[in-house]
Formats: sequence, structure tokens, C-alpha cells
Amino acid sequence: MLTMEEAMKQSAMRFVAGEIVKGTIIEVRPKEVLVDIGYKSEGVITANEFEDIKTVKVGDQIDVLIEKLEDKDGMVVLSKEKAEFKQNWDNILTICNEGGTITGKVKAIVKGGLIVNIGVEAFLPASQIDVSPPRNLNIFVGNSYAFKVVKINQERQNIVLSRRELIEQERSDKRAKILGEMTPGDIRKGTVKNITDFGAFIDLNGIDGLLHITDMSWGRIGHPSDILKVGQDIDVVVLDINLEKERVSLGLKQKLTNPWDKIETKYPVTTRVKGRVVNLVPYGAFVELEPGVEGLVHVTELSWTKRIAKPSDVLKLDQEVEAIVLGINREEQKISLGIRQLETNPWDKAMEKYPPGTHVKGKIRNLTSYGAFIELEEGLDGMIHVSDISWTRKINHPSEVLKKGDEVEAIVLEVDKANQRIAVGIRQLSEDPWSNIDKYYKVGDLVTGNVTKLASFGAFVGLQHDIDGLVHISQITEERVDKIKNVLKVGQETTARVIKIDKTDRRIGLSIKAATYSPDQIKAEQAVLDALRPGEDLVALQHAFDAADETR
Repeated sequence: MLTMEEAMKQSAMRFVAGEIVKGTIIEVRPKEVLVDIGYKSEGVITANEFEDIKTVKVGDQIDVLIEKLEDKDGMVVLSKEKAEFKQNWDNILTICNEGGTITGKVKAIVKGGLIVNIGVEAFLPASQIDVSPPRNLNIFVGNSYAFKVVKINQERQNIVLSRRELIEQERSDKRAKILGEMTPGDIRKGTVKNITDFGAFIDLNGIDGLLHITDMSWGRIGHPSDILKVGQDIDVVVLDINLEKERVSLGLKQKLTNPWDKIETKYPVTTRVKGRVVNLVPYGAFVELEPGVEGLVHVTELSWTKRIAKPSDVLKLDQEVEAIVLGINREEQKISLGIRQLETNPWDKAMEKYPPGTHVKGKIRNLTSYGAFIELEEGLDGMIHVSDISWTRKINHPSEVLKKGDEVEAIVLEVDKANQRIAVGIRQLSEDPWSNIDKYYKVGDLVTGNVTKLASFGAFVGLQHDIDGLVHISQITEERVDKIKNVLKVGQETTARVIKIDKTDRRIGLSIKAATYSPDQIKAEQAVLDALRPGEDLVALQHAFDAADETR
């Protein structure tokens, strides 16, 4: 039997700093708890080492670690947490290696992450809390989760955890299971997770599938948000599965019958249809006949007669129109439509209605550099070429004699149905005066007329029968003339003598100075003029007349 002295020695050896002993709670204070460990003085534990001080009761037995046998007040300093840590550390090292899984409770928020109680305190970095780093860490405090042990440092006695890796692994396993069960053609329930310009991502209970905008509807869609909303539950068709990349392509329109399957039966060629203009482009207009079925009205199929630069000149978006089916290509999902075919082509009867030689009347609708367009009827114009305005006058631009809005008469010269052109002429209303020029004028005749135009080389004088004669600058006076405007004015009446008639070029040469010549002088001039080549430009007469002056 041990003596009292031996028992005391044995007991004293147990109570050393760093040892774990059992103790009994003898008093609970607001900031501390008193514990009897069988030592000569009571021990003290701070209240914050207990999860809830209100649940601590006198008489409870707990394991404590002796930090100091005696402080300045003679009290034993104890720690409940350090006792638990020391007890749990070896146990944790035994049951949980790096890569293992353990359950713990989130204790507090610290810089860079969370403190988790897994028997000892472990660190959970913010980046490892969830798949996406959470903004509010407070929602995790007090909750218990499963964690993966990422790193254990025995020297420093710290542990790093990850919840994210477990979540990702769980999702990966779930995706693999879903992909293994899924086959193209399946109809799956899903939730719209995200919407982009090109489509929507659908959550298929753990795996995301892409629903492309082109597979949402057989009809035209401006944006996926037109028919879908985030959070919406929908049924989709599995179109394709890529196991390697874990990608799933989905379809929505595939649940419905493809409207193009029996398109030829529904819209045979020559059928009259109604639709809504859904798009206008430079080359035509797209008309929706039904959801998923659009036809193109090419710009050339808008009117038989009008030259329409762009469809937007005559059509508007959302406008209801009628058209005729011109052609169908089911493989390319194309329908050609025509609007002009709703009316009779006026060119079909143009030849019958306006044969060459027909007298027509109409208003000048437009002037161009090469001619004028006269409106024969709604949609049909006749073109008067600048060369068919006058037999005798050289007209550089039709505006010299015609104005927009003028009502004129003309003769139909030609009808070109293929090119949709009707050529008409004004000069053909009267006889060509040059066909009888010999009856009207002879060399040597004295004529009177008004100056109609001035040029650097001479002046044009208006004669009878709507014919102009040219007075070369050398034929105005015996004296040398530097500038024609110094001696003649437009509208001035003048008398001149006919000195040349050129039937080939349809020109009459006049001489004002020869108006007073004697018959012999005229003959001398005639001899010089006869020596000129037929058709030679009358401007070249200057040299001939100069030579004639030298011979006199």
C-alpha cells in the first residue's frame, strides 16, 4: 500500500504543462469557467473556448490541456480547445491522409477564406469554397459540409481543405452518368440557365447543353430572348452528344414537324399566297408565309415596268402582301415569289397596242443626256433618242428643246419586248427637209434669218424649214474677225448667201460677206468650194475662202 508521501509524488508527476487531464466544471462565469482537475488549485478556461457558454453546466466532465500550473493569481491555466486539438490531431492523421474526405463545421471568416472545425481547425481558401467564388462568406458560417483534404503540414499542424473539388467531382460523375444514359433523339427536361446572342444554355439536371438559335424555331427569330427566359423550364430534343468534350447539342424546333417536308404540296407553283414582309435586303424582300417558311421576292419581280432600285422603296417591314409562287427548292429551303405576276404584263400587249408607225401622245416624264422618256400609259414609257428629236438641228441635250411635263406627240419606231423598250421619235412626224433640199436652197441663193447660236468658229443662222446654216468666222466680213461675238449677237437678223450645200453631213454653208458679191465673184467662190472633198467639215472652209481671197 502506497504511503501518503508516495501518492503525492505520483500525483504531482501527472500535473505538468502540456498534459491532458480530466476535469470537472465547478463554476460557470460570464467570461470564464472554473474546472477542478484534482490539483491543489482550480483551473480556469476562457468562455470563448466553448461553442455556447449557455449550455455549459456545473458537474460536466471535460478533457483539458494544462497550459500553466500556476499563473500570477495562483490559478491553473487550462485549454479545452488545445486538448481537443491534441487529441484529434493524431486521430485525424490516422483516418485522413491528403486526398481523403472529412466532414467539418465552418467556424469563422478569416482573411482569404474560412476556418473549419474538423476536430482541429483547418483552413478553407475562398477559391475552394465553391465552383464560383461566393461573394458573401457569412452564409457558410455555422454550416457543416464535406471537404477534401488538400494539404497537411505536420510541423505547423495546419490543414488546407477544398469543398470545390468535391463539388466538381460530384458534378463530373453526374455528367458522366447522364451522358452515358443519353442518346440522340431523347426528349429531356431542362432549365434555361443562360441566354446569349447565338443561343441558350440549358441545364439538364447537372450537365449544360447548347440550344442554338437556329434550332429554336422553324421560323425567323431576332434574338433567343424573344422566346426564352432565364429560369424557364422547357423540353428539348437531344441532337448530338460529344462524350470526349462533354458537349450536348439541343433542339426545340425538332419537336414539331418540319414545314418544308411537304412544301411542294402546300405551295405549288403558280399558287397565290399571302404573307408578311420580315426582311428587306438590297436584292429583294423576304416574306413569311408561315412560321419557318419564307419566300424571296427578288427586286426584279416587284414590277413589270418600273425600275425599282431597292425593295424598301415600295415595301415596308411587317407589311402584308400577296404574291405568286414562282419556284420551290425544298433541299435548300427556298421559295421564289413574284408580286408583279399578280397583274397582267403590259409588255405582253405592247406590240399589239403600239405597233411601229403608231401616233402617240404623252407627257415628258424624265430627261437624260441621251434622250427623253414619254409616258404612254401607267407603267409604259417611250424613249425619244436625242437624234430623233429634229431632222435638222444638232441637239446636244434634249433639254434644249424639251421640258419635263411637256405634252408631246411622237411616232412609235420600235417595240423591244425582251428588253422592255419602246423607241419613239418626234422628227418622224414631219418630212425630212433634207430629202428635198434642192427644192428649197441652191448655191448662190440669198437668204435671211436670225442668229441662233454663236461658236468660236462661226455663227448658226436659222432658215426656213427648220434648217440652220453655218456662217464661218472668215465669211462674216472682208476684214479679219478675232471674236464672233464682237460682230454678231444671238437673235440678230442677217442676210447671207448660200455658198455650199453638203447633203452628206446635212449642212449649209453661208457667207455674209458674199451677200454683196457679183455673179463672177460668186463663181470664183464656187470653184474653190467645189474643190473640197464631199462631206468635209465646213469649219475647214476657212482655208478655202482664204485661198479664194488670194486669187482675186
